[in-house]
Amino acid sequence: MAKDKKNVYYGTGKRKASIAKVQLIPGKGKITVNGKDVHEYLPYETLVMDLMQPLELTKTTEIFDVVVEVKGGGFSGQTGAIRLGITRALLEYDSTTSSDSENSFRKLLKPAGFITRDSRIKERKKPGLKKARRAPQFSKR
Repeated sequence: MAKDKKNVYYGTGKRKASIAKVQLIPGKGKITVNGKDVHEYLPYETLVMDLMQPLELTKTTEIFDVVVEVKGGGFSGQTGAIRLGITRALLEYDSTTSSDSENSFRKLLKPAGFITRDSRIKERKKPGLKKARRAPQFSKR
């Protein structure tokens, strides 16, 4: 991928059952997910817009190429994992480039809620129930 390792920034994101390893490489703004273009990999444009939010908020869409390796879960969980990975990689980039805490990416990303990991995961199935909380249908007779 990138030959110059010192200008590559890494971030790992998790959401539901998905894990995303993200690399930010200086480039023109191309996003690659599991070897495919992001528009080819994700079926809905809203998901693409969702994972682009940290880049748009920090105005770095044209500065970095994003290379993502994601596995597990569905498209929604994978999108959330990628977004968190991009956010963490941007924070790593920001900490190495600027010492000015007044204009840091963290001040933009934190109020938008991108730094916080969404910890909601599927609840386990309980014995005697059909799903986590769904009980079998009650029959009077």
